[in-house]
Amino acid sequence: MSIAGKAQKITTNTLLSMKQAGEKITMLTAYDYSMAKIIDGAGIDVILVGDSASNVMAGNDTTVPITLEHMIYHAQCVVKGVNRALIVCDMPFGTYQGDSKQALSSAIRIMKESGAHAVKLEGGSEIVESIERILTAGIPVMGHLGLTPQSIYKFGTYSVRAREDEEAKKLIEDAKLLEKAGCFSIVLEKIPADLARRVTEAVNIPTIGIGAGADVDGQVLVIHDLLGITHEFNPRFLRRYLNLHDEITGAVDQYISDVRSEDFPNENERYS
Repeated sequence: MSIAGKAQKITTNTLLSMKQAGEKITMLTAYDYSMAKIIDGAGIDVILVGDSASNVMAGNDTTVPITLEHMIYHAQCVVKGVNRALIVCDMPFGTYQGDSKQALSSAIRIMKESGAHAVKLEGGSEIVESIERILTAGIPVMGHLGLTPQSIYKFGTYSVRAREDEEAKKLIEDAKLLEKAGCFSIVLEKIPADLARRVTEAVNIPTIGIGAGADVDGQVLVIHDLLGITHEFNPRFLRRYLNLHDEITGAVDQYISDVRSEDFPNENERYS
């Protein structure tokens, strides 16, 4: 049996053991009780309460608007549906950049009020002081390098990051810095596959890729993208396993038709 299969509960140590054994780590986002319960029951290793909730749940164009209170709420909902997976909660924009004391306070609120198991921060050397301060409280931290959506207004585009040698070199240095600071894992988003492989070989902690090729220690996708609920977002890295957008639309169309034709409810769907 695999390491993940043996674990009654997935921990940060489980993920490290999986990397050492060459066993791939699976990670998906969730933002509510019902979805979290389903994907936890299916055997996912890590559930990310992502600030992508700003996009798929709240309809914002970027992840910037979502607040700490929003993230705590979504994490609270997810925690109630999970028995096994490691739950990581994104720290939203503005809660850790430039102020390590605020970072620690925000991370403590997430852990105490939601029951999540770890937090995730975007960035490298620029935020290492915040990471180190959060770790002093015993809070596990997952890093995030490459395309960092909270910095979209700085980059101005969601295109692939670190194609140039200088940026690639900094990314590798940042990965080593995050490992030295004490991060238990690093998400690598939308970077060249060869660079992701080099980063994975350069650090002893697990790397989780999204648009980073296959030579990383695990993969993560947004659940709404995987299920085809979002249908206009079509990056190269995305594999849709269902097309729920069309299936849900069809079901609602049929419901409307059945109600208007008085086919629903039928005799078996009524109380006497």
